[in-house]
Amino acid sequence: MNKLFDILKRYDYVVLFVVLVVLSVVLMARTSYYQQSKIVTWANSVAGGWYSGVNSIGGYFGLKSENDRLAAENARLRARLEESYMSYTDSVFTVNDTVYRQRYDYTEAAVIKNSWSQQNNYIMIGKGSSHGVEPDMAVISPDGIVGVVVNTTANFATVMPVLHSDSRNSVKVKRTGISGSLVWDGRDFRYAQVVDMPTAYRFDEGDTIVTSGQANDFPEGIPVGYVVSAESDPGTGFYRVRVRLATDFNKLSHVYVINNKFRREQQELMNEKQ
Repeated sequence: MNKLFDILKRYDYVVLFVVLVVLSVVLMARTSYYQQSKIVTWANSVAGGWYSGVNSIGGYFGLKSENDRLAAENARLRARLEESYMSYTDSVFTVNDTVYRQRYDYTEAAVIKNSWSQQNNYIMIGKGSSHGVEPDMAVISPDGIVGVVVNTTANFATVMPVLHSDSRNSVKVKRTGISGSLVWDGRDFRYAQVVDMPTAYRFDEGDTIVTSGQANDFPEGIPVGYVVSAESDPGTGFYRVRVRLATDFNKLSHVYVINNKFRREQQELMNEKQ
């Protein structure tokens, strides 16, 4: 209590000034309707600005949980798409019975660390083996192809994106179905190249490149990018096609890890062939 009195004595003139100002405002508001309306309007404006700021800040901090919820919902919806299922048709006693079995399911994950300006880039995501994530699983963004899982721990995984010198993915032109391989020259994270495309076929600027579905990782038809230019590679009979990637790696925040439920079966069959 003594400290309080000491503070009041030290700032007595300031306290007196504040009290007099408040008293003056109260008297002014009581004696003049015009002044009263002005004061009330000002007070409402201040209070409105305060609550608006508080709500904006609260909404900002709520964005992460909302984004996580939407990403999980998108993963569930992707798993229900037609291309996530395989069609089985059996004929027994001339009765055709078509049954769809799910081939792909999706796990959403947040991007923990991301690089896009190196020769060999890597991405770390916040899901690992305890969430069902395994090496060689495909990874996509809401916009298109991202890469393939290479290593996992219990709670994290590293992804080799298409922005890596060792990355090579089977793709095709959506319009014509002509297949090739997606590679990266290490220059610009916005662009990649498609090689092994025969010069016997014509390319149009803006043609959409999608995954071919011929590998065991990516489903068919995932967006890859859009043709910018096509130049003949001398002496090879193939084009080198420049593609603007569908995924913006500079803004990557959420991804989907794709589990091909038949991948092991397919791989075992290929190993027997070898």
